[in-house]
Amino acid sequence: MIPLDPAALPSLHVVTHPLVQHKLTLMRKKDASTSSFRRLLNELSTLMVYEVTRDMATHDVVIETPLETMTARQIDGKKLVFVSILRAGNGILDGVLSVVPGARVGHVGLYRDPKTLQAVEYYFKMPKNMEERDVIVVDPMLATGNSAVAAVTRIKQCQPKSIKFLCLLTCPEGVNTLHQTHPDVHIYTAAVDRELNDHGYILPGLGDAGDRIFGTQ
Repeated sequence: MIPLDPAALPSLHVVTHPLVQHKLTLMRKKDASTSSFRRLLNELSTLMVYEVTRDMATHDVVIETPLETMTARQIDGKKLVFVSILRAGNGILDGVLSVVPGARVGHVGLYRDPKTLQAVEYYFKMPKNMEERDVIVVDPMLATGNSAVAAVTRIKQCQPKSIKFLCLLTCPEGVNTLHQTHPDVHIYTAAVDRELNDHGYILPGLGDAGDRIFGTQ
């Protein structure tokens, strides 16, 4: 696999902040406990959501400080929807909601067929009035890209204003699959790893994120 050059793909954003990279390194270690993995994922999600919401719209509001009245900038968190790809995406929700507590939450239930590696949907639930909302899809791993493509395709049927994709790790195969089908969706990640193995896992990766979050490995 030819290494992917993030600079050649404007819709790919690699978050290189030292704290993000440090926490990702700790999560990758095979001896990280379930509790430490969850804690690090929560902290990492909190840091990364600052980047994915950098261009979030704001509006003027009039407020009272202890000294005087002023006009200040404020976001409308209720216009934002975090969509979790079940089950592993739920591990990111606490972190991102701690920063934008007013955001709505949607869920897409998908599992990967072990033979075809294709995504199969079993659950879909979104907030109302999606046409007024910006969506950030969350899933720790963008591996084959099949689940991401299926989730984004389904969400687009609700006609949201915009869609972004937030993950911890990806690889050239996953980025290319999502970009080829949905070139308008910007991808935010902490690292683009080398490749996929024959079972659809990212190398060097961090293992199965869902198993490590929920202690089911």
